[in-house]
Parts: sequence; C-alpha cells; structure tokens
Amino acid sequence: MTIKRSAFLRNVAFGLSASLVLAACGGSAPTDTADGTDSATDSANTEEATGTLTVATEPAFPPFEFQDENGELAGFDIDLMNAIGETAGLEVQFESLPFDGIIPALQAGTVDAAISGMTITEERLQTVDFSRPYVKAGLAIAVQADNTEVATLDDLQDKRIAVQIGTTGAETAAEIPGAELSTFDSAPLALQELANGNVDAVINDAPVTLDAIASGNIDGLKVVGELLTTEFYGIALPKGSPNVEVINNALMTMMEDGTYAEIYQKWFGEEPPELPESAF
Repeated sequence: MTIKRSAFLRNVAFGLSASLVLAACGGSAPTDTADGTDSATDSANTEEATGTLTVATEPAFPPFEFQDENGELAGFDIDLMNAIGETAGLEVQFESLPFDGIIPALQAGTVDAAISGMTITEERLQTVDFSRPYVKAGLAIAVQADNTEVATLDDLQDKRIAVQIGTTGAETAAEIPGAELSTFDSAPLALQELANGNVDAVINDAPVTLDAIASGNIDGLKVVGELLTTEFYGIALPKGSPNVEVINNALMTMMEDGTYAEIYQKWFGEEPPELPESAF
C-alpha cells in the first residue's frame, strides 16, 4: 500500500492508524515586566516579555524548515517560532546547526531553544526539556517507485537502509536484524541516496518524505505500508529552563485565537489535528 500526503494528513487529523529560553540579550534571567512581575512565571504578562531568543534549527527538513530560493529560512517551524516570538513579545534569531548538534548546543547554553522537527522522546527528555507538542507525526518507509518487495519493517531485514543521523528513524532502523545502515546529515540526502539506487529504503518522518515526493524535489520514490509510529514534535529547551511556561502559554494563545491553525493550513492544506498537552 502506498501512502499519499493527503491520506497521511487525514490520518493525523483523526489519530494515526497507522524549545525556548527567555533571554534578555545573552541568556540572562527572565526579564521582569513593567509592573515588576516575572514574565516567565506570570502567564498573564507573557505578551509583555522582552528579549531575544537564539533558536537552533537544521534547515534541511522541508516543509518544516528549509532555505528558500533567496537563501532565507522558511517552513512551518520557522513561521510558528516567529509567531510565538510575536505573541510573547520576543525577537527570534535563528541559528542553523546540524541536527545532531542541536541538543549539545542546548546543553552548552550556546542557543536558547531549538525548533527542528524534533520528536519528544523519553531519552531526549533526560537531557533537555520540551514544550507541549505542536505537531503530530510518524515514521514511514520510503522505497523506489518500482519496488514491490518492501511494505513493512520485517521486509527490511538484511536490507540497506538510509537514515538521518540522530533521528527516531535511525533508532528504528538500528533495531532491524541484519540491516546495513547508511547515515546522513539531512533527510533529503538520505532520500537522494535511495533515488540513486544505493540503498533499498529510507525510514524517515512521513510528512517530510511525502513533501519531498509531492514537490518533485526527489523523483522515483513512494511511501509504503502503514505508519510505523505516532510521534509528537516539541520545541526543545535547556534542562530546567523556566521558560517552558512562556512558550506553552504562547502556543495555547495561538491555538485559541486561530494563529496556529492558519500556519498549519498554509503548509499542510488541512485543519490541524487535536494535540495533547503532553507527549506521554
């Protein structure tokens, strides 16, 4: 069975059947608002916060983050983060990093937050904090369009699989008996390796794979079988950040006033699904 992008989005909408430190110019403590209250803990004053957020992203994960024809950052995550900044009264400055360098940067305090199609996992929660979920997604298998042998994970035993390093797709592929893994810095590179015939399959986030196929950026591929997982993306922050509340308040405001739905419809052409307050 081949999964189409529209079908994936409908599945998300009905249930798959298949980060932000408030910094006053350089990582200082949360800025007080004009009346002296702490903007990181007083949700009523979230919109009065001032400061600049350095936000890490890996701009090779369309439609969530990528560079447009003018070299500018674009995508769902970029629009969402900018809207969060506007809602919270913060200036957002993006810093492009390799995906596997984002969590170390958060741990080192060189960035304040990260939005990069990052799945909230128990393992990651040991080293960073996350906002509430902002996207519901899942992993899918991509193969060449003429492949009739692969439809499930079991079919990938002893096969050559390309994955993006540091992702849940890479973790899933690593558990397949006999699989030979090739790792890449970005999802498009892994998909191109498949298009070139150098691997048998790619395990990657379904929305990204489907977007690459639908946009025509990578030809000759298809997504097969059922979605392998149900996952939620979150904005990552340094462990113990007091500003999870700030970003969650901004997200809640945007979900209530229609801003979130407007951004979602722009990039996916569908109404957004209901999202839980926590991934677990």
